[in-house]
Amino acid sequence: MKLSDIADNAGSRKKRMRVGRGIGSGKGKQAGRGGKGQTARSGVRIKGFEGGQMPLHRRLPKRGFTNIFRVEFVEINLDRLQEAVDAKKIDVGSVVNVEALVKAGVLRRPKGGLRLLGRGELKSKLNIEVHGASKTAIAAVEKAGGSVKILAPAKEEEGEAA
Repeated sequence: MKLSDIADNAGSRKKRMRVGRGIGSGKGKQAGRGGKGQTARSGVRIKGFEGGQMPLHRRLPKRGFTNIFRVEFVEINLDRLQEAVDAKKIDVGSVVNVEALVKAGVLRRPKGGLRLLGRGELKSKLNIEVHGASKTAIAAVEKAGGSVKILAPAKEEEGEAA
């Protein structure tokens, strides 16, 4: 084996097509852009134009709106909480809230607050602080001997302070 023997696999590197370099190159004359007109020019093309017919995005009705004040909650189910307790990510004695769950790596980011949902079952006694909870989730936590404290949404607290 010599340094001069080392070569790439055949066909692993492909030369780029050089357009507009003579008729013999296969991409000469109009360089693959067809005939004359708007589409042959650089930087000009009508997106969504349908030859004068009313374009699809204008034929369909406008619908709904986006509420800019919407508060997005991060949701967690009881079974995810129990998994975290079993994996020793959450300390059973301490208060379980958004910050604790993010720090433990159960949740990625706090968003506008935490909402507890009732899928699965909880065996551990937990003191949970959330911004919202379903009735079934509250019942399951209290059945296991824990408590649920409902906090005001985080976004509204910031608005009152300003």
